[in-house]
Amino acid sequence: MRKTALLNSDISEVISKMGHKDMIAIGDCGLPIPDETRRIDLAIIKNLPTFIDTLKAILLELQVEEVILATETKDINPKVFDEIKEEIKDTKITFISHEELKVKLKECKAVVRTGEQTPYANIILKSGVVF
Repeated sequence: MRKTALLNSDISEVISKMGHKDMIAIGDCGLPIPDETRRIDLAIIKNLPTFIDTLKAILLELQVEEVILATETKDINPKVFDEIKEEIKDTKITFISHEELKVKLKECKAVVRTGEQTPYANIILKSGVVF
């Protein structure tokens, strides 16, 4: 049995295969995921699991050098934006439009779908290095 905190084998597999600058996304349950991008569906019921709990779990395993957020997140969902900032600390944030973020999902190794049902609770995490 795994000793580390993250137990989801699909997420662990993606993270273990990621290199520098590779990307993984976490999205609310309404985020459209491109057919060509791997979908890891965690959504069970409304808000289970939450976006922020999923982000916390992934950050336990993934070294992140940059996050990409939709500009709309800080304007329309300031609560989630504040929670993201608390979790990522001083990590660089790049803002793009929500439409650009949806296009960028095609470049991600996977999109993790949560049960979150608040607007613009989506993020792309860009992998860093541990050395």
